Amino acid sequence: MTKSRVKRKGRPVNGILLLDKPQGITSNGALQQVKRLYGAEKAGHTGSLDPIATGVLPICFGEATKFSRYLLEADKRYLATLQLGVSTTTGDSEGEITRTRPVARRTRDDLEFVLSKYIGEIEQIPSMFSAIKQNGQPLYKLARQGIEVERKARKIRIASLQLMEFDENILVLDIDCSKGTYVRTLAQDIGEDLGCGAHVAALRRLRAGPFEIDDSLTMAEVTGLKEQAEAVMDQALLSVSAAVSDWPRSVLSELTASYLMQGQPVQVPNSPVSGWVSLFSEVEDDSNFIGVGEILDDGRIAPRRLVATQKE
Repeated sequence: MTKSRVKRKGRPVNGILLLDKPQGITSNGALQQVKRLYGAEKAGHTGSLDPIATGVLPICFGEATKFSRYLLEADKRYLATLQLGVSTTTGDSEGEITRTRPVARRTRDDLEFVLSKYIGEIEQIPSMFSAIKQNGQPLYKLARQGIEVERKARKIRIASLQLMEFDENILVLDIDCSKGTYVRTLAQDIGEDLGCGAHVAALRRLRAGPFEIDDSLTMAEVTGLKEQAEAVMDQALLSVSAAVSDWPRSVLSELTASYLMQGQPVQVPNSPVSGWVSLFSEVEDDSNFIGVGEILDDGRIAPRRLVATQKE
């Protein structure tokens, strides 16, 4: 009688690791490295970064994966370096050069006038090298086969677009934008407006939702944690509730929380009158995080996504 092989599931880990993704690796590749280091049972990332890009990549473990969608929908901030005068197939430095053009000398005022047209709500046609799916196929897979399909323009919002540095061939931009913004497409559009073309030469994500780059750990630092006890590794994680730390909070009594956790909408004094809220039982403390809810028209809070237990 042969023994059946038992697949190791990994240990239960709950929380969020803020990774400063290194260059030259996909977001999924970074996720798998971190998941192995933690020996975690369940993990997922929130918002892909291209291999050339670095910066904030929240890795959600266990119960935190239930709230990853809200980080995907959060605003982002990037520092982008645009190479002027060179257009590529992908809109970034990984693509093949399709055209080179001379770059006219411009003043800061000239450049800022062009950039001002992209501030606010605008429409953007996604790149063929994006992960958007068309008939179940990611566009980038079609693009690699030499297939180009029509894409619908999408509304995005650029809250801020600051010119940080510039010389004859380089623009460095600080971009605060909504979800769904493709920086490579923005770079291409700005390049065409300038009459010379452009592509993204370097990209760094400085913020994702409530998470800042200064609070992130490099892959080397995470690897260093592996040499210590699991408890030390887990101390590097943010709480599950950190995923919605910038949301309004509602604190429920123990009785009210019990009703809500059974799926019933509840009335909570001093709660917002509309929108979504993060929910805590008894005290506004991360150890008592329940989940998230939505304010109904009658003022009650309906549960929308709950943790498996009240305790993380």
